[in-house]
Amino acid sequence: MKQGIYVLMLLVAFGMQAQEKDDATVVTETMTEAKTQANDSTKSNVKRVKIDGVAAVVGDFVILESDVDKFLLDLKQQGVNSADLTKCGLLGKLMEDKLYAHHAIQDSIDVSQGEIRDRVNQSIEYFSEQIGGMDKLLKFYAMEDEASLRKRLTEITKIQFLTQRMQSKVVRDVEITPEEVRQFFERIPEEQRPRIGVELEVSQIIIEPEPSKEAVDKVIKKLKDIKAEVEAGSSFGTKAILYSKDRVSGRQGGLMPINKRMPLAKEFKDMAFSLQQGEISDPFKTDFGWHIVMVDKVRGQERDVRHILLIPEISSKKLDEARKEIDTLRTRILDGELTFEDAARSFSDDKETRNNGGKLINPATFDTHFELTKMDPEQYSQIEPLKGGEISIPLIDETRTGQKRFKLLKVTNRFDEHIADYSKDYIKIKNLALKEKQLKEVGKWIAQKIKDTYINVNSDNRKCEFQNNWLKK
Repeated sequence: MKQGIYVLMLLVAFGMQAQEKDDATVVTETMTEAKTQANDSTKSNVKRVKIDGVAAVVGDFVILESDVDKFLLDLKQQGVNSADLTKCGLLGKLMEDKLYAHHAIQDSIDVSQGEIRDRVNQSIEYFSEQIGGMDKLLKFYAMEDEASLRKRLTEITKIQFLTQRMQSKVVRDVEITPEEVRQFFERIPEEQRPRIGVELEVSQIIIEPEPSKEAVDKVIKKLKDIKAEVEAGSSFGTKAILYSKDRVSGRQGGLMPINKRMPLAKEFKDMAFSLQQGEISDPFKTDFGWHIVMVDKVRGQERDVRHILLIPEISSKKLDEARKEIDTLRTRILDGELTFEDAARSFSDDKETRNNGGKLINPATFDTHFELTKMDPEQYSQIEPLKGGEISIPLIDETRTGQKRFKLLKVTNRFDEHIADYSKDYIKIKNLALKEKQLKEVGKWIAQKIKDTYINVNSDNRKCEFQNNWLKK
């Protein structure tokens, strides 16, 4: 899922918390359209629209009437079908987010400026690509310039981070027992039990070409030269923009907000947390390539670092050697000399899968089952033609840093479409049961915090039939 669809993720995960029964209040005008009507007082058939004014107050946050229209714009930009969204529904969701954010601040939950800046940059890049350029994006959002858009997205993004972290804190200690899972499953009427689509278990073998010593030495020398130039006064950020092969951080001058819990390469975290503020590391290696790191700012258990990633060039000769190696490996498997699983354990360069015989783990469910229709499109195109037990031809794979490697794929098991079965689909059922328990915990938290928090809803919005007790009746 792409970074830009963050608001949509929150809506899916926790649901729209407010709906109004009167269809006449369905939001049908964008902020721009409303402004046009409000300014056009010469036309008798145009109804005046109240653009601003306070819609509600939640704790320290004020929600303006125009914020509801802006929220609708954001959802439209993210591809959400707005036909069934009501003004009261949108206002209720905004109030919920502000409730989370208010208590996140009260609980001293911190969000770094670096994290916000990275998310805003990624969102603008994604939205611009989707809509066809910055000019069209500014026109869509009715913004005069990019600086205004960035300011608005920065405010939105900070609230999103605070909301997410407060939500995570609320459900952090929620656990579920096997007995609770069983009870959850048995409460579902047989005719309403979820249908599980065709699923596959997939294994892979990865062969990565090794760079030559000369290519590695060249990269190390380049990084040492960059370090020396920065220590002599050059900008690390400018060097990262010019040279770093990390496509995400490179565009932001190599900036990365990190903490020890983040799933980064161990070597990278060890180096980043061993340096003092302003200090630059010597070149070091991870699975992604060679790096230098500079600590930009220390913030308790978190810090902002800048890094430059360089990747040794792989020669045509080394690529050919890797292709021949995987061809030979495939032949040995087909001839029965090796099983696919043994070959993966002994020869695969993929650390994440080789120890379990090459079996892939589904990142969405953390089990080994991949629902065919929900697979990544590229992976689907590679897997779909394979029959049970068949091994793919060597395929060229590319990492996120652009490194080329070769892989073999094998469908090791196939599970036909079926109604959810407690034994076969336990992990999926457990996830559903846990989500239900988490939502109940969230509901209790919201109900209690509404009682404890100053909340005022504008009289024009008090006719809304909110799911949450925002009116404290």
